[in-house]
Amino acid sequence: MDSLIDKSHKPLSKHSNSNTDEELSWFKNYIRKNPNISLCELYGKLHIEKGYSRHACSLFRIVIKLKYNINKKYHSKYIPKKYDTPTNIGIKWQMNVKVVPKDYYVGKLPDKFYKYTVIDEASKESFIYPYKEQSSYSIIDFVKRAIIYFGYKRQIIQTDNGQEFTYTIKTDKTHPLNLLLSSLKITHKLIKPRTPRHNGKVERSHRNDNERFYNTLKFYSLEDLRYQAKLYLKRSNNIPMAVLNYRTPNEQRIYLEQKN
Repeated sequence: MDSLIDKSHKPLSKHSNSNTDEELSWFKNYIRKNPNISLCELYGKLHIEKGYSRHACSLFRIVIKLKYNINKKYHSKYIPKKYDTPTNIGIKWQMNVKVVPKDYYVGKLPDKFYKYTVIDEASKESFIYPYKEQSSYSIIDFVKRAIIYFGYKRQIIQTDNGQEFTYTIKTDKTHPLNLLLSSLKITHKLIKPRTPRHNGKVERSHRNDNERFYNTLKFYSLEDLRYQAKLYLKRSNNIPMAVLNYRTPNEQRIYLEQKN
């Protein structure tokens, strides 16, 4: 039993492509000597004086990760743009996968579970279904279940760049999800990498699930989790939302269908 317990996944050695100790010392010394230096200026000095050949984004990420003090006032702030939310059902779904917190699992055998979620952008109606793996096989099964649940196909399904949705390395192969969506004449739209805000509606639904579902959840098997998720889904789609003028997602769907 003890050998099955999930342990730390932290690597014991550095990745071959990670920044070297010498490069890290360059970053620290430049910032210590020039406390008002900007990220772009830092990259320029490293490139010219030290022959630093990595991409600028690599430097930016490691400096922020190590929490080095650096002048950020010269960098433009993100200004949110108005999102074009469809006003009719049948246009776009947002889809994502999250790990079910292991603290709520009370089964005897160590195990891991994933909650697949899809939300309709126009009505905010959602569908969830748990699995024991995060794979292309599961996402194909989930899409088929979602189409049956909603009773219609979407024109567009929007996802992030996870391996269950697309290949993360360049290849001539076509991802199984794209094969399915192509056969159903559904467009697969990928959001920009590392911008979860572009999938904000389904991300917000994850937060709602944490507050409404996980906080009182105790389950002992996948079947038990699926049963409780089914009961919660029925409740979730019947909760009024301020963004829908205090209509429930189910009421909003009926309202849009009658309107159009």
